[in-house]
Amino acid sequence: MPSSKKKIRIGLVAHDNRKKDLLEWVDWNWKILSGHELICTGTTGTLIENLLKKKLKKDEKKVKLKKLKSGPLGGDQQLGAMIAEGKIDMLVFLWDPMMPQPHEVDVKALLRITVLYNLPTACNRASADYMISSSLMLTDYKPAVNNFSDYTKRKIDI
Repeated sequence: MPSSKKKIRIGLVAHDNRKKDLLEWVDWNWKILSGHELICTGTTGTLIENLLKKKLKKDEKKVKLKKLKSGPLGGDQQLGAMIAEGKIDMLVFLWDPMMPQPHEVDVKALLRITVLYNLPTACNRASADYMISSSLMLTDYKPAVNNFSDYTKRKIDI
């Protein structure tokens, strides 16, 4: 796949029971991903970093990878803040629907913010495959941004 016009900032997150799936997906797509900036929560980022070190030859450029805190330690919230600031272009979040998470409210907040800001988001490998193979990856695609002025300028009776 040819390189895109710009580097896409891709958030990558996976719950423990889905980390293997995400690593397999990254392994399958590493050539495409290496042309973009990856932003990961802590443990997931370390695993991806180790995988990419094995993939890349010494003469190849290093993948730009930023590691945030571990999800339960605030990484999900850091990622949400980056989305709200327009610093993430798409998110692959392989979450585990079968296992309760101690930071469930953070997970819900992260998914809510992706919808609020109309961020392309994949929560399973099939949708991640569709996103990474989309012809829109080769353009300067910008999703429509919601206008929140009615909300931010609402009258509050005190």
